[in-house]
Amino acid sequence: MSKDYLLDRVQQYWLLARFDKPIGILILLWPALWALWVASDGKPDLLVLTVICLGVVLTRAGGCVINDYADRDIDLHVERTQQRPIAAGRVTESEALKLFMILIGIAFALVLLLNLMTILLSLIGVFLIASYPFMKRYTHLPQAYLGIAFGWAVPMSFSAQINHIPVVAWIMYLTVALWAIVYDTMYAMVDKEDDLKIGVKSTAILFGNKEREIIALLQLSVLSLLVIIGHLQQLGVFYYLGIIVASGLSVYQQKLIFHRDKTLCFQAFLNSNYFGMAIFIGLIADYLWIK
Repeated sequence: MSKDYLLDRVQQYWLLARFDKPIGILILLWPALWALWVASDGKPDLLVLTVICLGVVLTRAGGCVINDYADRDIDLHVERTQQRPIAAGRVTESEALKLFMILIGIAFALVLLLNLMTILLSLIGVFLIASYPFMKRYTHLPQAYLGIAFGWAVPMSFSAQINHIPVVAWIMYLTVALWAIVYDTMYAMVDKEDDLKIGVKSTAILFGNKEREIIALLQLSVLSLLVIIGHLQQLGVFYYLGIIVASGLSVYQQKLIFHRDKTLCFQAFLNSNYFGMAIFIGLIADYLWIK
């Protein structure tokens, strides 16, 4: 087995797990960090923080791998995904499944360092992540299922930090699930024409010509729930400044998707990273200088 062959395999696996596109990691990581900071009053346990962050990275990578495995026949017909490693024939189906198992296995091994409740919650998380890619065949709400699956880091973070899941954790979980519908619908708007041709379902298709209005309502819901979380946790001015910044970013995203231009819709999706960052910076500042 030559060095060049090994380097090529590593490169293809890296691309398959989308480590070259860290935007997905960040968007999924922000809610886990929100949860850890709230659960710990701004002082998360270092082991818990490390395990949760690495877990998000690994499960997101595993989610990408199993998604491309599930979509191996669909990706060939979508302009944006035709050159993904499995669709392009650079990685076999068997290789993809093995890589998925390795990534999830490492993530689970890390969770074993935490308490029993978190270990049990992680089993639910694995099921949600593994089943998510197949939802687009059966429902127009795969974006909602994405939020349910990857938002599971929120109750897991609370569980890992304080060994129980308070009401505020479930409110945050709902917030994250709704936020996922927002940014993933923007993402789905990019592929809407191709999805309609091949019969793939999405909220971008379900919402029809009202997708911008529905996204706006969802954005308002997310922002309102963030305010409720702030009230319940008695958070201060810096947190609410973060929400104000996030509100401005939501308006900007609406501007980007207004004409349904594919490139601008994708930019709106990418901009969601700053939404999550704004809330987290607000939390950090609040716990440092107010709490």
